[in-house]
Parts: sequence; structure tokens; C-alpha cells
Amino acid sequence: CFPKFSVLTQQHHYLLLMVWLYSALCFLPSLLRRDLGQKSSSMSLEEQMSQLKARSVGGTPDGPYRDLKSQQKLACFLKAGVDTLDKVFETAAQHYHGQDFIGTREFLREEDEHQANGKVFKKVVLGEYRWMSYDEAYRSALSLGASLIALGQKPCHNIAIFCETRAEWMITAQACFLYNFPLVTLYSTLGGPAIAHGLNETEVTHIITSSELLEARLKLVLLDVPRLKHIIIVDSKVGSHYPRGIRVHSMTTLQEMQARPENVSCRDRKRPQPSDIAVIMYTSGSTGVPKGVMITHSNLIATMTGMAERIPGLCENDTYIGYLPLAHVLELSAEIVCVSFGCRIGYSSPQTLADQSTKIKKGSKGDTSVLQPTLMAAVPEIMDRIYKNVMAKVEAMGLLQRMLFFLAYNYKLEQLEKGFSTPLCDKLVFHNIRALLGGCVRVLLSGGAPLSAATQRFMNVCLCCPVGQGYGLTETCGAGTICQSWDYSTGRVGAPLICCEIRLKNWEEGGYRCTDKPHPRGEILIGGPSITMGYYKNQQKTQEDFFTDKNGQRWFCTGDIGEFHPDGCLAIIDRKKDLVKLQAGEYVNPGTFHSYIIAFVVPNQKHLMSLAKECGVCGSWEQLCYSSHMEEEVLKVITETALKAQLERFEIPRKICLSTEPWTPETSLVTDAFKLKRKELKRHYQNEIELMYNDK
Repeated sequence: CFPKFSVLTQQHHYLLLMVWLYSALCFLPSLLRRDLGQKSSSMSLEEQMSQLKARSVGGTPDGPYRDLKSQQKLACFLKAGVDTLDKVFETAAQHYHGQDFIGTREFLREEDEHQANGKVFKKVVLGEYRWMSYDEAYRSALSLGASLIALGQKPCHNIAIFCETRAEWMITAQACFLYNFPLVTLYSTLGGPAIAHGLNETEVTHIITSSELLEARLKLVLLDVPRLKHIIIVDSKVGSHYPRGIRVHSMTTLQEMQARPENVSCRDRKRPQPSDIAVIMYTSGSTGVPKGVMITHSNLIATMTGMAERIPGLCENDTYIGYLPLAHVLELSAEIVCVSFGCRIGYSSPQTLADQSTKIKKGSKGDTSVLQPTLMAAVPEIMDRIYKNVMAKVEAMGLLQRMLFFLAYNYKLEQLEKGFSTPLCDKLVFHNIRALLGGCVRVLLSGGAPLSAATQRFMNVCLCCPVGQGYGLTETCGAGTICQSWDYSTGRVGAPLICCEIRLKNWEEGGYRCTDKPHPRGEILIGGPSITMGYYKNQQKTQEDFFTDKNGQRWFCTGDIGEFHPDGCLAIIDRKKDLVKLQAGEYVNPGTFHSYIIAFVVPNQKHLMSLAKECGVCGSWEQLCYSSHMEEEVLKVITETALKAQLERFEIPRKICLSTEPWTPETSLVTDAFKLKRKELKRHYQNEIELMYNDK
């Protein structure tokens, strides 16, 4: 909650009176409907958290917990008979054949933008979205699949895609689903060794990629992938000078191949079965060598069913913006849901997403402004970035404007907690913030990492749409939990989806038990038709993390620690594999090899500069972050605050490292990050900082 001001100007009182009168007028019809016996959808935050959403089937605290709609049976598919992904696409092409399906913005030109410091940044100017209909995309996928068969690709044999999120990625995926080619997905950010590992382990002979990724990454490891014979480029820029035995084709020329008379038989296809592998999805490899997770058609159908149930009013009028990696299970599942309901999918990238994005020329429109999506998935990093940008602008406002913003924010937050909307505040105060994402987003799903309560509240208030957290893993095909759209509570990830159930398992050593009060706690185990087959060619790890119960149902042991609230919602409270036992016997997170806690701190730039001025230390933002003296001063502030909060000594860090940018699990372990910062960066700044300090 933002600061509340005790002294209000006359303008504030006028605004409060206007908002109050408007709210009263909006409240009267709602009150009248209640008196007439009509059910109201408005619930206070207390009512939202008390309304039962899931419960333990057996009534025991360890579960399994299921959504109220699936107490008798878990949902396996959305529509009867549509039990494989090729049938999903065929059905969509029949029902929505002439409607827009996938769109890409027209590239107009690239320009140099000169900075005051002499640097030159490349910026793009983009036009409108160009659309391919469902029927056109279906025919294009059939053509691509037949072309791949003409090129020697066989059903039930793996084929890889190493590409950015774009329309051609979806066309390729649908072609593989139609012709029963298990699709090996690799993150476009993977390094050379990880790429070679995934391609060699799956023994692929064909790969789909972009010319940029081919030249920048894939080309460097071609000699390490001896089985690879064919590279298909999604764009028309085909280079040269590749190792002997490897042929490079453009997607356009490849599709022309299947039109030849000798390739007519290639159009015949072998339909997949629900139990066939649809995707072998490689993880990011943040904790070691990437693992390939085997996902069947039935897994993705079940996840699609569960996700769709949590998105109210989903229909062909919705527009989804796709910019997260399609090699991530969250994005792939979300787009498959859109296909099933005939939605439009407009493609974007983090660099062109909004008007302020790094690749968008000043004065030009970002993708959200042009597309105006109604549905969006996001990771906390994106939302944290929006939160920080908006708050920086608020801080730069004059006193009156800033006070009015805080007043409106606190007022709306209070009304949301009571279960009421604030249309006047939305229009007068939050309209411009909502416009950052196009102005039409009605559902925003956060996944991939925990979302802070402050950012979630901010998004709920300022974007004027529900922001729900979800929880799932690649091993569960993304299925787990998603908050209901009307649940504005924070710090929780919602109730189990209708396609899965969740149990809690005691972890005695860590002190988490299903009998804990006030909430049962334990390791999270997810079961149901969405649970994958395991890890590709890694039976030992599969047996460690997966099991099948006496009823034949698959389960995955997540390693995450959770607790169930009385309404059936799950909260993630710890990570079993990251907990480390200190010498005193306490468990802490994140992991460390020391006998005390170390902290990786991303300081507020304004506050750090102010503290440095008080301490007599000069330097740039980067220089201050690698000053040992500033680390000591920041540690003092942290320690004082922790002691005031009555934390135990073992809970307070004894060493810290300042950083200019957030640390994430994808970067490396905390200890590795410390070593990297110390070796590569501190050496650069330390002498200069110490000289400045001594001179001062």
C-alpha cells in the first residue's frame, strides 16, 4: 500500500467527493440486485479467501486436494473425441477456418539512434500485423509436414526446433503434431554445449531454426552433431560454408518440394495416438545439463483443459500476444489453449513488446499498442519492469500529482478488498498505465517464478484486470494451480486445476509436516493425466522424481514446499532442494557453502547514491555497487533493520554483494555469482573507488 496523506488540499477533497458520489451511484444498482435476490459477483477479499475452491478428497490434511469440480474424476480432455493435438488443430480449422489465427508485424526499416554519449543503438520501425487464417495455417502445416517426409523425416522419429517465438514456430509445431513427429524443443538462449547435448541425445537428423540463430549459435556446434543432415531456415536468408553432408533449406523452397509428382505419397500421414510423444522439451539447464522431458499428446490435452477452465469467457474474440519462449511449457500450453478456442495469436518479442521497449524507435508504437491483446502471459521480470518504470515516473511527478496518484491507488485498493470496482479511477487515473499493454487486457497470468505481493497488487490496481499467479513445471506439462480470476489475494498460487490433484508429503528433516498448524505443509506432489512420461534416456532420474500409484496414476515429486490454506489454495513457501543446513542446525535458503548467510543485494539506485554521499564516497552507480566500503555500509543498514524486526542472529546475513541488476536462478548459483562479480567486476572498480574514498 502506498503512503496515505493526512493533509489534503481543497482539490483532493473535490476529487474524493467526486469519486465517492460516483461509487455510491454505481453501488446502488448492485445493492438493488442483492435485495431482489440476484447473485452478485462482487466479493470482499475476506470472502474471496474464505470461499472454498478445493478440498482434500479423503478429508485428510495430506490430500490429495482437488478442485471442487473434479472431486469425482480429473478432467482429461476439453471436447469428447479430441484427444490428440492434430485433432485440436483440425477442429479449429473447421470451426474458425476464415478467421485470423497467427499474425506478425510487418518490418518496415531499421534505423540508427545516436545517444548523447556517442553510442549508436539499432531501432526498428514496424507496421501493422499481417494475419494468416486458421485454414491457411492448417494447409501450410500439412504442406510443411509432407515436405519434411519428402526430405527423409519419418513418423515417430525426433525432429528439433531451435528458434525464437514466431509464427513459423507454431506452424512447425502443428506440422509435427499432424504427422506424428516428436518435436524436440531447445531454448534459443542455450549455449553451444547444451545445444549439442540435446541434438545428440535425441539423435535428430532434421532441425528447424532461423538464419540468425544458425549463424550465431548452431553453426559453431555442427561438427559436434554428426547425425544432423538437414537444416530448415524459417526465413529466406540461407548462408553458405557449412560442414560437408549438411544441407540447408529455406522453409519456402521446402514446401514447394512436396508439390512435385514424385512426392504425392508423402501427403499421407500417420495419425498420433494419445500416448505418443508430442514434445521432448529440454529444460534451461540452469541447474546442470539440460534434461529432455517427454510430453505426450494426452498430457498437453489435459493441461489445455485445466488452463481453459480458469480463463473466464474465453472465445474467438480474444487476442493473445505471444512473446515468451515457445520452448517453455507455459507459453506452449497457453497458445494451444488459444488454438482450441479460435483466438488470434499476435507474435512479439521482449524487445518490441511496448512503446518503451529497447528496439522500438522513439515515437513508434510497440506491439501491445498495435495488437491491443485481451489475454497475456507474463513472467515476474516483465511485470517488475513495468512496476519500476511506472513508479519512476510517479516519483518524478510534482507533489500534487503524486499525492493524487497515491490517493487514487489506495482508494482503489481499498475498494478491491471490499469487492467493488472503481470505473472512475480507472478512467481518470489508471487509463495511461493500462495503455502500456494496449488497454484491452482482461486476464493476465503470471508464471515461471514467484510474483511479489507488491507487484501483484500494483498490477491488479493499475492495469485494471485480474493478475493471477500459476504454478506448474515442465514435468507436469505446466499443470498445477492457477488462481481464479476473481481472487485478488496475494502470496498464493491458487487451487489445483481440474486436470490434476496435489498431495503434501512430510519432510521430517526440514521440519515440514502435514499435521502442522495452522496450515498443513510438506513437499508438493502433483498427480493426474498431465504428468509426463519422465526424462528422455534418463531412467535413473525418472525413477527418482516420478512414480505410479496402485491405481496407475502418474505422480511427480516437485521438491517444492507448500502449504494449503482453508479455502483449498496453495502457497509455495520453500524449495526442498535449495535448503541448506547450517552448523547451528537451522535450514536457510538460498544455498550456500558457508556457515552463515550471504545476501545478493540489488539496491535502490537513488537510496544507494544518497547513502554514498553521506559516507563521503564518490563514483558512478556501477562503481558504488562494487565498493567494499559501500557493501559494509549497506550491510549495517540491513542488520539494523533485521534486529528491529526481531530476527534471530542466524537469519541475518554476515556478508553481502551489491549488484546493478537482479540475480535469477538462470544466472547461476549465488556462490558462483559472488565469484563472478568479485573476479571480473570488482577488480575493475576497486582501486578507483578506494582512491576516491581516501582522497575525500
